Parts: sequence; structure tokens; C-alpha cells
Amino acid sequence: MKEKISILIADDNMEFVELLKEYMEQYEDLDVVGTAKDGLQAIEMIKSLKPDVVVLDIIMPNIDGIGVLEKLETHKMERKPIFIMLSAIGQDMFIQKAVSLGAEYYIIKPFDVEVLVTRIRQLYEEKYLSAFSNRAVSKNTEFSNAEALDRTYDIEVEVTNLMHDIGIPPHMAGYQYLREAIVLTVKNSKMYSSITKSLYPAVAEKFNTTAQKVERAIRNAIESAWSRGNLDTIDSLFGYTINYTKGKPTNSECIAMMADKIRISMGIR
Repeated sequence: MKEKISILIADDNMEFVELLKEYMEQYEDLDVVGTAKDGLQAIEMIKSLKPDVVVLDIIMPNIDGIGVLEKLETHKMERKPIFIMLSAIGQDMFIQKAVSLGAEYYIIKPFDVEVLVTRIRQLYEEKYLSAFSNRAVSKNTEFSNAEALDRTYDIEVEVTNLMHDIGIPPHMAGYQYLREAIVLTVKNSKMYSSITKSLYPAVAEKFNTTAQKVERAIRNAIESAWSRGNLDTIDSLFGYTINYTKGKPTNSECIAMMADKIRISMGIR
């Protein structure tokens, strides 16, 4: 019988928790052993149930996700679970703190649940089967079929981190449009060769809007970053190619440079 991955979900939005639990339980290799509605309950259930994976929301009542990690850091555990943090966009300081306390991964809400499932399997394989088990790790078909999805999610994470470093405001509509435009360009460099005819319409289709609104919103997001963002980071990231002292880059310049930076960092040709 195939070994199951035991999972604890901790989030104060119980409707979301039930939907996530129901979705995960359709897979034979996943077992949601418990759900917690606040940090205190999560700590007790982690100690008693000893799950393999904890999907932990950062913002929760009583004790938040960071507090849970801090409390468990001083608690001796035979086998520490994999912590996957859930975070709303724009909470970089919390994400960085969570990672420093041992969280293996974070996912920004809203997210594709199928991607979360894939990431759980991958992290479990890497931490428990590859590193701590003498038995061979089976490369089943399910993992093989998820490779393209994994790659897409990795690109999305890299793009999100880069945008956060620059200081592009996540609450602006242009943030989501720019993020999608960069992801599409990283995945298919030909998209950039026709930014007006191909790239903007592709982004607009996903967000059910128009290409004109996409172009305008991206421009506003870039302008906001260059006027209020982290200028030192912008300069260090883009060097002499885009110099903030000479004015903000055009949409196409920004998309091209950020996509190239992601390709280089991820070794994509």
C-alpha cells in the first residue's frame, strides 16, 4: 500500500479549510489528519498528531503563524514537519521571518490548489524520502506529469520575489498584470516580440479585461515603483541597463529586463 502524506491545515477561514481538505482527500496519497482554526490549536495538534506537512496561515487569531513557528522552535520534536506558509500578497516581512524560523515554502493567496498538492509531494519526497530514508524514491507517473506545473510555479515565485524586491505595489491592478506578463515572457520569449498584439491580449484574456487597460495599469505600477519603490534595489538589480536616475523604463523595457533576469537565475535558455 502506498504511504500517505499526513497533513494538518491551520487557517481561521474554516470555509476555506473545508474546501482545501475536501480537495486534498480526493488523492489516495494525501491524508488530512486535522484542521486548526487558530495558532494555539495548531500547536497542540502538531504536537499530538505529528503530521508530515503543516499548511499554516500567517495571519490567525490568538497566535499567528509566526508565533506557531516560534513556539515550536523551542519544542523538541522527533521529526519536524514541513511547514508551508499561506500569505496574503504584500506581507514580505512575515514571509522572511517565517523562512528564518524554518518554514520550507510559502504560497501567496489566492493560489492554485493543484500547485499546492504538487509542492507538498515534492517537498515530502525531498525531505523525508530522499534525505532521511534508505529506501528508493519511486518516480511515479503523477510526479512526472507535474514537472511542467512545478516549473511554472517556480517561475511565478521568482517573478513575485523580484517584484517585491523592487517595490512594485501589490495592491495595484498593474501588479497582477505585470506579474503575468513577465511569467509569459519567461516561458515564451516570442511573446515579447509582439507585446501589443500578443502579450497584452494574453494577459487581458486571463483577467477578463482589455489589452489597453493592461498596458495602462502596468505603466502605472512601474511609475509607482520608480517613484516610491526601493531605488537602491532597483539600481542593484538592473545596473546600467535601466537607471532610475534617468527616468522610469518603458513597459517593454521593464518586462524584458525582469524576464531576462529570471531566465538567467533559473538557467532557462
